[in-house]
Amino acid sequence: MKDINSLAPGKEHIQPIEPDARNGPGGAPALFNEVEFEQVKALSLVYEWAHRTLMTKLNIISEDLASSGNSPIESIHGRMKSLTSIAGKLAKMGVPLTAENAKIHLRDIGGIRIICHFSQDIHYIISLLRQMPSVKILDEKDYITKPKPSGYRSYHVIMEVPIFYSGKTESIPVEIQLRTQAMNFWASLEHKARYKYQDHVPAHLSDELVAIAEKIDKLDRRMATIHEIITLINQDSDDTPDQE
Repeated sequence: MKDINSLAPGKEHIQPIEPDARNGPGGAPALFNEVEFEQVKALSLVYEWAHRTLMTKLNIISEDLASSGNSPIESIHGRMKSLTSIAGKLAKMGVPLTAENAKIHLRDIGGIRIICHFSQDIHYIISLLRQMPSVKILDEKDYITKPKPSGYRSYHVIMEVPIFYSGKTESIPVEIQLRTQAMNFWASLEHKARYKYQDHVPAHLSDELVAIAEKIDKLDRRMATIHEIITLINQDSDDTPDQE
């Protein structure tokens, strides 16, 4: 599996999430029965259409901003949950493994991650998301202002994307996560720790991750301040009239 951080900026890439093989009875993989498997596979296709539609819209925004020479977006990555991962998440929720429950309980079957340079860039991109025609924001969770106890920081947005197929229009949710590069580095490390210890990370390691998250947040803020200073200096330089 390719590392999500190694993908080219602004390019669409679909990659399955690593299956969670610990949510079935006795640690066995959680699996759909044959009938539900086919229904979830059909459902997943519709969610992939919504995911591709939103990726296209976001890549247009990214390319438009890049054409100005000062884009706040570092990169955009996309992924679709595998059917095994969908089953595992439903099992973890304690609900029957059905396509209907996947539709009711899961809003991140299709996921997009936008990496920005600085935290203030994230809020600017969110303002653009609110202006996008034909799609709307269903829900927002600000884990930057209010981080999770683990130290996790990110801004989550659930977008509703209308998809026309089989003679009907259906609104499909797609999750967008917005992070700085530093936040994404921390999240990747924390994810590896949770996977390694099967979501039971030792206390001393959890404490260290929280401490690192705080340091990364301070680093993010300091880098943003330096960026603002450089921007002001450049503006002053541009405003200074040439002397003959």
